[in-house]
Amino acid sequence: MMLPVAGRFVAGEGPAEALEHVRQLNERNVKAIVNLLGEHYDDREAAAADAHEYRELVADIARSDLEATVSVKPSQIGLDLGEDVFRENLEGIVDAAADRGVFVWIDMEDHTTTDATLDAYEELAREHGGGVGVCVQANLKRTREDVRRLADIPGKVRFVKGAYDEPAEIAYKDKEAVNREYEALLEYAFEQFEGGIAIGSHDPAMIDRAIELHEEYGTGFEIQMLMGVRDDAQFELAEEYEVYQYVPYGDRWMSYFYRRAMERKENLWFAVRAVLGR
Repeated sequence: MMLPVAGRFVAGEGPAEALEHVRQLNERNVKAIVNLLGEHYDDREAAAADAHEYRELVADIARSDLEATVSVKPSQIGLDLGEDVFRENLEGIVDAAADRGVFVWIDMEDHTTTDATLDAYEELAREHGGGVGVCVQANLKRTREDVRRLADIPGKVRFVKGAYDEPAEIAYKDKEAVNREYEALLEYAFEQFEGGIAIGSHDPAMIDRAIELHEEYGTGFEIQMLMGVRDDAQFELAEEYEVYQYVPYGDRWMSYFYRRAMERKENLWFAVRAVLGR
């Protein structure tokens, strides 16, 4: 049984609970990015099982007519087993989604997965003429060059600061340096991209900057935030802009909840108050 406090950050253990949460979001003009929890599988059957559940999830979203996309982690569908396993499972999900008009996001993990993830994204986005998105991380020193490569690909790019503890030789470690890089990436994207920009951030300053750039260049964008983090801001922003909430579900909720609770002191205090019944 899921701890009640974890329900702030995780929609439930099954897809029906997740889609009910999506329905409630849609009623408040917020769309959803649904993610089945799981990562770093070293068993081919486990990776195939999650790939199958994603295909079923895509069909459920299409039948329910909800405003929702799906998001997949490469290591969840076989990247640790080999790039061929990852590609086979990802292609099956994207093909099923394309047939039903459901968008697929490919999450970005640590730097060892970047090349395989970007290569798969580019191939599938060009093959389908869009319908696929990928994430880039501002803390990686390589990202400016990666973003130049992605500028003319017919998909979407999610810009995040980066949550992985990467080596200093390949990543910016100072918070201010990451913020400067994030702003520089946004400026380039709003100027050079035709659209398909996603602001994956809870930082009000970065969201405000994206809005300024949108007003300056007219480039389309969306705002993406996690379930359970700044929910009030999500609903407020959705009154004027396109907002998506990242909605995880599944029985592997404990490790995900622990990471969310430890990321920010506000999240941790929420968890403590909930446990104490206050």
